[in-house]
Amino acid sequence: MIIERARVPLSRWQQAAVAMGSALGALVDPRRADLIAALGETTGKPAFEMVLERMKKSEEGRAILLERPRVVSEQVGHAWDLPENTFGAAYAKFMGSRNFSPDDRPPVRFMETDELAYVATRAREVHDLWHTLFGLPTNLIGESALKVIEFEQMYLPMCMLSVIGGTVRFNEKQRSMFLKHYLPWAVRAGRQCTDLMCVYYERHFSEDLEQVRRKWGIIPAPQHPK
Repeated sequence: MIIERARVPLSRWQQAAVAMGSALGALVDPRRADLIAALGETTGKPAFEMVLERMKKSEEGRAILLERPRVVSEQVGHAWDLPENTFGAAYAKFMGSRNFSPDDRPPVRFMETDELAYVATRAREVHDLWHTLFGLPTNLIGESALKVIEFEQMYLPMCMLSVIGGTVRFNEKQRSMFLKHYLPWAVRAGRQCTDLMCVYYERHFSEDLEQVRRKWGIIPAPQHPK
């Protein structure tokens, strides 16, 4: 499967211009998923190359690269029919309770090769699976904490920039909660778990959620302090 034919080749200065414009735009409006995506692509090539090499050394990673599964409705819709205790059902509940669609992710546009474009696409599409595994909400604290985990897993500069941008927008109570509870947890959780980009999640949808968490070394998010 070829990923998104509308890729745009960029020179180095064009990449820098897109990265700077995307960073400024995302700081002004963090809801702009397209700008955050562009920032991740234009600053993340070395990180995605390292992820690609790790995937090639992993049995499940190689299977992912060979078969190129997509986290889109056509391929993961069966999760909505799985038993309540399963990983797939937990993902479906997470998506349904927020009226999210697996098809909402913006396409990858600025990767140079099909292989890197797929890795970037995969990283983007498993985001909500990671939300499910770690039990993180989609509010500002939850998204910032997941970006810390993504940075620990992939070393994408965009992730750390997103955390910095998020903390700027925290109120005093949120900032204190994030720094005291969520940041240290996220660093530990991101380092302790398995290489999450080498997990073929779709093959594990029918397994018990708590069992897959234990198998992959997932530490669920701390409970919201009272």
